[in-house]
Amino acid sequence: MRVDQFDFDLPETSIALRPAEPRDSARLLVVRPHAGMSDRVVRDLPDLLQPGDALVFNDTKVIPARLDGVRRRGDASAGVEATLHMRAGPDRWLAFLRPAKRVAQGERISFGHAGEACYLGALDATVAEKREGGEVLLVFDLSGPVLDEAIAAAGHIPLPPYIASKRHEDDRDRADYQTIYAREDGAVAAPTAGLHFTPELFAALDRAGVERHFVTLHVGAGTFLPVKADDTDDHRMHAEIGHVSAATAQALNAVRARGGRIVCVGTTSLRLLESAADEQGRLSEWQGATDIFITPGYRFRIVDALMTNFHLPRSTLFILVSAFSGLDTMRRAYAHAIQDGYRFYSYGDASLLFPERP
Repeated sequence: MRVDQFDFDLPETSIALRPAEPRDSARLLVVRPHAGMSDRVVRDLPDLLQPGDALVFNDTKVIPARLDGVRRRGDASAGVEATLHMRAGPDRWLAFLRPAKRVAQGERISFGHAGEACYLGALDATVAEKREGGEVLLVFDLSGPVLDEAIAAAGHIPLPPYIASKRHEDDRDRADYQTIYAREDGAVAAPTAGLHFTPELFAALDRAGVERHFVTLHVGAGTFLPVKADDTDDHRMHAEIGHVSAATAQALNAVRARGGRIVCVGTTSLRLLESAADEQGRLSEWQGATDIFITPGYRFRIVDALMTNFHLPRSTLFILVSAFSGLDTMRRAYAHAIQDGYRFYSYGDASLLFPERP
C-alpha cells in the first residue's frame, strides 16, 4: 500500500511533553469500528473489559541507551551520539550513530568520561561494521555486567526525538519514561501504553476479574524511524528481541479456550504475540528476534483488543493500528482526537481499539 495513505496533519500543540498526573488520569478514546467511539479515561478500563479477559503487558525496562562520545582520528576529534538499539553479544551493540557519514569502520569512539577507570565511567568502543541508515555495530572494550554498569553510568534516557527536540532530559524522565512493572533490562524506548498504569488501577482490574500476564520485547530505537519508502512492501523493519514464557503461553491459551479476550497493552505486546502464535492462534514458549511488519490485510491470530497511544503519521505503528481497526476508522478516530484535544505520542493519551474483523 502507498505510505501516503497513512499521513495526517498533527498540530505541534498536540504533542505531550510530560505525562498525565496521576498516570491513570490520561484520556482514553474507545474505538469500536462498527459501533462508533466514546471518550473515557484510563481508570475506566475495568468497566470496559469483562471478567475472564486478560491484559498482556511488556515488562521490558528502558536502559540509558543514548551515549555521547568523541571519535578520534590521529590528532583530530569530533563529537558523536550513539543510540543503542539491539544487543548483539556480551560486548557488542547495534546502534544508530549521529553523524555517521564520516565515521569509518575500525574507528575508535570514547564514551563517558575518558581517562577514568572503567568502573568510574570510561567506555570505549570500536566501529566494527557500518550499515545502512546510520546503523553501526559497536564492539566495546568491556563485556557483560561490567559493560551494563558502564552504560548505566554514562548513558542518558533516550527520549523520543519529538520530545528531545523541545526540551532536555531531566531526572523526572528516569521515572516517567518507565512502567511501574518494568523488570527486564534491554529496551531503548518505553512500551508507552503501559505508562498509564498505577497500583490503584491494577487493584481495580483485579476486582473486575481481569487477568494480568507479562511478556518481554526489548523495544529498539527503530520504533522512532519514519517510513521513508513510498510503498509498505519496500520498508524494512529493525528486529527486536522477545520472549514468551511457557507459563504465559499456557495461561493465554486457557483464556482463549474459555472464551476470554486477549487485550494487548501496547503494540510491542501485540507484535510479540502475533510473532509467537501459530496459524490456529495457539501460543508456545517462544524466544528470538522479530521484525514483523503488520499492514492492512494481515489476519490477526490471537489479539482481540489493543490499548495503545496515538502514533506518528506515516509510521509503522499507525499502519499497524490501521490494520487492526481499519484505515478509515483510524483516520476518523485520529481526526476526532486532534479536534477534541487528545495528547499524542509517548507521554500522551491512550486509545482502546477493537478489531475491524472480530
